[in-house]
Amino acid sequence: MKDVRLIALLAPVTLLGVVILIWHLVTVVFSIQPFLLPGPSAVSSAARNHSDELLRATLITAAGALGGFAISFLLGSVIAFLFSQSRIIQYSFYPYAIFLQTVPIVAIAPLIVIWCGTGFQSVVIVAMIISLFPIITNGTAGLTSISQQQADLFSLYNASRWQVLWKLRLPNSVPNLVTGAKISSGLSVIGAIIGEFFVGYSTKNFGLGYLILMTSGQLKTPYLFATIICSTLLGVAIFLLINLMGDLILKRWQE
Repeated sequence: MKDVRLIALLAPVTLLGVVILIWHLVTVVFSIQPFLLPGPSAVSSAARNHSDELLRATLITAAGALGGFAISFLLGSVIAFLFSQSRIIQYSFYPYAIFLQTVPIVAIAPLIVIWCGTGFQSVVIVAMIISLFPIITNGTAGLTSISQQQADLFSLYNASRWQVLWKLRLPNSVPNLVTGAKISSGLSVIGAIIGEFFVGYSTKNFGLGYLILMTSGQLKTPYLFATIICSTLLGVAIFLLINLMGDLILKRWQE
């Protein structure tokens, strides 16, 4: 078991080292200009020089992503509950839930600015919109996909609608909700960064999305790479956090 865990840890670390080495060799051998493709050392130097800005921007983006994720999970769970209780409600509103997943966020970002203004609250709304659909679909699937034998058993004991909901449907939906939360956790970071592109903060209080726009516009490519790496690490960190919480919940659920 320990050997498997060690391999699972060393394999991605080794691959990362190989990628960094190839990246460095490509920039050196082909003499690529730093504004086109900076080497690992240039990116590392930019990250050190702008560490305070990167840390502050990462925390702001993380707050927006987690806020959007929390709202999407609560709202998505409530919507899934309503869908599971009434086919009419599900058939009436589910197409509009799909609309949230398919509409380009750039198309409705101006409306969000008009209605809610710019700043943190609008970023949270964008993150919520992008991460909402997986919660709705997975929650609805879990609440409605009970076996006929279980339904017949509850009917045999004259269980009420609420007893069926709390003792059968909700426990059955836990794995689906956890899966939806894992998917939405990554989407919430994407949503927060996209939100910062269009409805973000001021030049004194900004997240990673603003830094990406600023560094790309000024051709500060090493700084841009450092910002992209911070965005990636933030997404991984939030996913691992939600994944850990989900595993703990599933372990308790299985018991």
